[in-house]
Amino acid sequence: MTTQPTPSPVRLHAVAGRGQPDPTPELEQLYRGFEEELLVPLWTEIGDLMPRQPQSKAVPHLWRWDRLKALAAQAGAIVPVGRGGERRAIALANPALGGRPFATPTLWAAIQYLMPGEDAPEHRHTQHAFRFVVEGEGVWTVVNGDAVRMSRGDFLPQAGWHWHAHHNAATEPMAWIDGLDIPFSYYTESQFFEVGREKISPEERTTAERSYSEKLWGHPGLRPVSMTTPQPATPLLAYRWVDTDRALTDQLALEDAGQPGTLSAGHAAVRFTNPTTGADVLPTMRTEMHRVRAGGATRVHREVGSSVFQVFDGSGSVTVGERTWQVARGDLFVVPSWQPFSAQASTTGALDLFRFSDAPIFESLHAHRAQVSG
Repeated sequence: MTTQPTPSPVRLHAVAGRGQPDPTPELEQLYRGFEEELLVPLWTEIGDLMPRQPQSKAVPHLWRWDRLKALAAQAGAIVPVGRGGERRAIALANPALGGRPFATPTLWAAIQYLMPGEDAPEHRHTQHAFRFVVEGEGVWTVVNGDAVRMSRGDFLPQAGWHWHAHHNAATEPMAWIDGLDIPFSYYTESQFFEVGREKISPEERTTAERSYSEKLWGHPGLRPVSMTTPQPATPLLAYRWVDTDRALTDQLALEDAGQPGTLSAGHAAVRFTNPTTGADVLPTMRTEMHRVRAGGATRVHREVGSSVFQVFDGSGSVTVGERTWQVARGDLFVVPSWQPFSAQASTTGALDLFRFSDAPIFESLHAHRAQVSG
């Protein structure tokens, strides 16, 4: 019995064009030989592989928070939380990425929804992650046994390979966004995943106002002398909204007093950092909070790498590439690599934007580039 050879996935066509060899029978014969041996010449691919500037496969897109929450609530009534699915997390799928659950080629963003009294079981994975709370109160996340309160405006990072579970101790459902580097790990084939305990302990279901990590690391400008070894990801598990809000408010107050501090006129911004190094909180993701004062606007900014934004508060308009949207609390949108982005707050109040991006990856590779205008 003879087996048929597997058809080659390589398909080459001789076409006339600048920088291309003349289409001849000899060239066609050469291309058939390339196909048989699974070879691809650079001269047929250089425009795609080496464009003049980044050409992202992702496209700008906007998801409305009200619609996301309504669908998540439906899932809460139908889909259980437990082993198998592990989390009731619903990922944003960029319309240009073939239906994959990826907001951008490197970033995952999802709405996670937990019903009253529910536990999301413990597990760990090598992907780095965080939670950001737009609304709600009463959920605890438990990271390596440290129970951490989650409240509106709180940013809660969690390094890869840390055990984590969630518990909703409130009487109402709670929704938040998850950000992970799942697509980056997927494409680099570097993922590991492991399940943990089925249930967290009674002690982990309630906690003091401040977690262990906050008591040790949550003091601005102060580092415990007992912990002098730099860590690749932040050991602080909660960055509280009260501190973020005060920092943004103070920047704009300094601007009013004629002092430097804002990123540009009317645009305050802070970056969440690792207290052991001063670098980004997670090795693969940068996280920031931006505030544009009422009636103000940002400069036009673009950079290598992609970003996901969520409107924390206020309303206004955002422009990504050639798309402009009116946005309000909770709305999420994607800024692909090297697409120009700008935002303008409404005249009725400030526009607060939470942002996460893959910038640390490209900075580590010395491939990051940014451009600001306006």
